[in-house]
Amino acid sequence: MEIKLFDSELKIMDVLWKNGDMTAKSVSDILKEQVGWNMNTTYTLIKRCMAKGAIERREPNFLCHALIEKEQVQEQETTELINKVFDGSTDLLFASLLSRKNLSSKEIEGLKQLVEKLK
Repeated sequence: MEIKLFDSELKIMDVLWKNGDMTAKSVSDILKEQVGWNMNTTYTLIKRCMAKGAIERREPNFLCHALIEKEQVQEQETTELINKVFDGSTDLLFASLLSRKNLSSKEIEGLKQLVEKLK
């Protein structure tokens, strides 16, 4: 099941992924401090995530539970980026990422090991 989340909804999800199940009020308190959102904004976004099937409300106290994993969203977003910007080519994405940064020999070795594992 693919769920498309907007950046603001991803902020809600990120709080849950980092902290586990939390009350809506706790999520609101964290996001008020991090990005300055008021409670109504946070609750509206939580409800949107619930409507999309990303969050489940549990009782007592409006406990928010993430129904999707961060890795699932990362995979969807990466696939969308590859298709939208790199014409479906993983090679072009990889080349673009590597050309933007001077990698240390340790980082290069780590990438080589990762590629070997994928073979």
